[in-house]
Amino acid sequence: MLLDAFYKVFTNVKSETALVYKGLDITYKSLLETINNWQLEIVRQGLKSGQVVALNGDFTPNTIALLFALIENANIIVPLANQQPSSNQKKIEISGVATIISVNENDDVSFERLNSSSVPTLYEKLRSQCHPGLVLFTSGTSGEPKAAVHDFVKLLEKFKRRTLTFRTLNFLLFDHWGGLNTMFHTLSNGGTVFALKDRSPHTVCAYIEKHKIELLPASPTFFNLLLISEAYLSYDLSSLKLITYGTEPMPISTLERIKEIFPSVKLQQTYGLIELGVLRSKSKSDDSLWVKVGGEGYETRIVDGLLEIKAESAMLGYLNAPSPFTDDGWFKTYDMV
Repeated sequence: MLLDAFYKVFTNVKSETALVYKGLDITYKSLLETINNWQLEIVRQGLKSGQVVALNGDFTPNTIALLFALIENANIIVPLANQQPSSNQKKIEISGVATIISVNENDDVSFERLNSSSVPTLYEKLRSQCHPGLVLFTSGTSGEPKAAVHDFVKLLEKFKRRTLTFRTLNFLLFDHWGGLNTMFHTLSNGGTVFALKDRSPHTVCAYIEKHKIELLPASPTFFNLLLISEAYLSYDLSSLKLITYGTEPMPISTLERIKEIFPSVKLQQTYGLIELGVLRSKSKSDDSLWVKVGGEGYETRIVDGLLEIKAESAMLGYLNAPSPFTDDGWFKTYDMV
């Protein structure tokens, strides 16, 4: 089975809490049972290996269980966030989705069949190896979003290594690799995924206080909203040990202000790319934007002052854009270093 490393951990900690969602504690035993039930159901629904399935939702019990079940079924999965319905239709068209599985905030599940005849050639490699796939989209701020096709087997490889885990808020959305990466990391180490639908500053701060959250991974946009709202003044956030930020540039003024507010919390910049996954990173200091990136599975080089990366977890390619790789397999980030 593709997810044996995960299931071994789940079995060892079956009485522990895997997920907290809307006040409910979901144990690892319950999560395993839900995964097994969905594996049977997706077969009953006629979903065959290699079919392209959009999974639209957030980090709910059924969404997480369905993701694991679809991986085991070797489907090509297109995660969608139900907070962003306006952009989802274009993503469905680009990726050639045949079935949409939607999970609402009450964790109710529905299936919708589409008449898709699109069979992108990048999928053929996955289907020939009976490997599950993952399609992630760029933000599309500079034009049509680009669809990056991954071999899910390669992405999951790093989660076989056990590391420490914090009481982590799964802040980033379900269609973002940062959000999925946080979930897989937490579950692969027997930790608890703390999920919430409303990601406003006051809700997040109240959640940190209630659940003694230790790690908050979020975007600079959120931290700007946090500063403007001054929500941090109304709650006990002393449980926080680590704040990580990424997905977009962090203004130095915002970083310095966050450090003033949380002087005892470590601040770490993350560096990841939809095309490559999340690299290991080390910030020069809590109030510095300088960061060192690399780690196991990644090679880096500098060409004409720009960063290029070769990764074991690199995507197979884009569905709707030219290859960004050099002839010798390096991804051109166009980030100055």
